[in-house]
Amino acid sequence: KNTEKYTVLADSLNSQIDIHKQFGGVFPMMAKREHGNNLTGLLTSCLEKIMSSEVSSINKENINFDLLNREKELTEKVKIELVNGDSSLYKIPNIDYIAVTRGPGLEPALWVGLSFAKFLSELWQKPLLPINHMEGHISSVLMESKDIKFPTLALLISGGHTELVDIENWGKYKIIGKTRDDAVGEAYDKVARILDLSYPGGPLVARKAQKLRDLYTENHIQALKAIHNIKLPRPMIHSQDLDLSFSGLKTAVLYMVRDLKKITEILPDETIDLICHEFENSVSEVLISKLNFANKTNNNKYKNLIVAGGVIANEFLKEKLQLWCTKNDINFHKPEKYLATDNAVMIALAAIVGLRNEYVQIINPSDLEFAELKPDGDWSLHTV
Repeated sequence: KNTEKYTVLADSLNSQIDIHKQFGGVFPMMAKREHGNNLTGLLTSCLEKIMSSEVSSINKENINFDLLNREKELTEKVKIELVNGDSSLYKIPNIDYIAVTRGPGLEPALWVGLSFAKFLSELWQKPLLPINHMEGHISSVLMESKDIKFPTLALLISGGHTELVDIENWGKYKIIGKTRDDAVGEAYDKVARILDLSYPGGPLVARKAQKLRDLYTENHIQALKAIHNIKLPRPMIHSQDLDLSFSGLKTAVLYMVRDLKKITEILPDETIDLICHEFENSVSEVLISKLNFANKTNNNKYKNLIVAGGVIANEFLKEKLQLWCTKNDINFHKPEKYLATDNAVMIALAAIVGLRNEYVQIINPSDLEFAELKPDGDWSLHTV
């Protein structure tokens, strides 16, 4: 049982949404470049908030830039920062460890963070903790939920992942279901592109669906859908397993839009809203059906549900999942809204959990594993 309150001493965030908007989605090499350009400034802004006057300084002769060799933008920014003889990077912060995302994710972007973390680990002589990104999402609920009893079921819904995870205890994860193709968030963004909505499209799809709910009753919305022949499948809802698939749902939207445009080349706003509503209903019904199946096939053993990942910022899905928990006498745990999308705080929380339960790998700069440490874009939770 954990009743301790966690305090975030400093936190900085840089969004790349405006940069990726022109590509209609995340462009991996652009993401890597922007990470390199922004990481140094983000860190120093945090350090300046927490630095006391009583800090140790490093030996400026012992700076090893070799650890940054593969990251051109990052190397340039670090060197520019270190021209300032009073830079906060020269001062050893009062920390015990450096936690860094090792995976899963886009390896070009992961390399930037890992290279910087290794550089800082050697610079400050602090141990490094490689953290699983998805465990970070699970741990993000700890800022709000202190008393999580095991076994627990987790539903991870983000732009890159959709997984159902049986959690026996911290560090003991078993993936019992996952998407066979598109993740939930990915499907939202692809549907948005089909409907010519701007990036990031997922929140716009949700907003358009909600607009109808605010205007009409559910019966009236269904009647409008019938008039316009707007009906989408509920993929794998009766599959008798815990796997999911959203690629077919996206394709069904594509074909529907193609057929509707044969009647009118530019879809009316209400038609787009109706498609968004039907799509969101399909997603919610599929997720709820899988939770029902997970609970039933595990003899109703779960008393807690953790829902995490960027898609939990979607108010409609959050309400549906919370209602399911209430009906099934299950405690509902979610992150605070600012921790729903990718962030550094959740990685720190996962590090704390891993340290307290003695399963996280601790790597010192002098260890052989330090030099060999690389990103793992496919790092699965069950191997944490």
